[in-house]
Amino acid sequence: MSWPGLPPQMRVIVRDWLCANSVLLRGESENVLIDTGYVTRAQRTLELLQQPDVLGSDHLHRIVNTHGHSDHIGGNAHLQRVYGCAIAVPRGEARMIETWDTRGLWLDYAGQEAERFMYDEVIEPGTTLLLGEMEWRVMAAPGHDMGAVVFFAPEQRILISGDALWYNGFGMVMPEAGERPCLKAARATLETLSRLQVDVVVPGHGRPFTDYAGALERAFRRLDAFQADPARTARHCLKVMFAFALLHLRRLPESELPAYLARTPVYRDIGSRFLGLSPEEIGRFLIKELVDGNTVGRSDGFLVPVDVHEH
Repeated sequence: MSWPGLPPQMRVIVRDWLCANSVLLRGESENVLIDTGYVTRAQRTLELLQQPDVLGSDHLHRIVNTHGHSDHIGGNAHLQRVYGCAIAVPRGEARMIETWDTRGLWLDYAGQEAERFMYDEVIEPGTTLLLGEMEWRVMAAPGHDMGAVVFFAPEQRILISGDALWYNGFGMVMPEAGERPCLKAARATLETLSRLQVDVVVPGHGRPFTDYAGALERAFRRLDAFQADPARTARHCLKVMFAFALLHLRRLPESELPAYLARTPVYRDIGSRFLGLSPEEIGRFLIKELVDGNTVGRSDGFLVPVDVHEH
């Protein structure tokens, strides 16, 4: 769909929190889609892409991913089967995708899913791509994902930021011991972004926005809070991971929550290592935080996502 401040050859498909946004860049010789949503919504991604005001009946030539998390790569295989299009991934993600590293990609490690695919080319940070008849600088954006990239069009002053920057914050950063390299990388990424001249941001989640300075300020504040309190980072990750998992599961019997947390490695690792919590204690924490925060609801003994809708 078209958005104010974006050129006519650029379309943004805004999704919900299970699926990252998709950005279509149309060109005379090539149509490119950046990110493809979650695997269980792959057919919906195709339907949204084929709307008359997006791609319509035209051909998709290439898929490009900002990074390798399940909500960004989930439609890759399905769209490639439909269009026979090439897939390009960032250099820092290529090895994990080639070997299908389900821990590094946060798949079974975090109770998530994706259909395996193989890339056709890699994207190198520091290079320039011609997409939609526009020149885009490929910039490394580690932190949320250490191999992630963002795309910046300096002439049009547009930033496709993936999960490196949202209107309110950025994608979660995993808790770490010691020097906390991911958190340091996230700060370096924000500092790099702060030096760009940007009029419109197309984030991985949420609507495109123009308040670039405000978004950076909010992101730095959140980063400062995580830096000051490592336990806060761990608690935040538990909540984000489970809220996302529930979007995938649709519902989970409340009585089965401790067992689910015990068999899903990410909760054991974060809860035990950083917070000293058992699966039962993690479950009580998640219910209190997410139900009280109106992110998760209760319905006939089940935990369910609140106000979930597909754009």
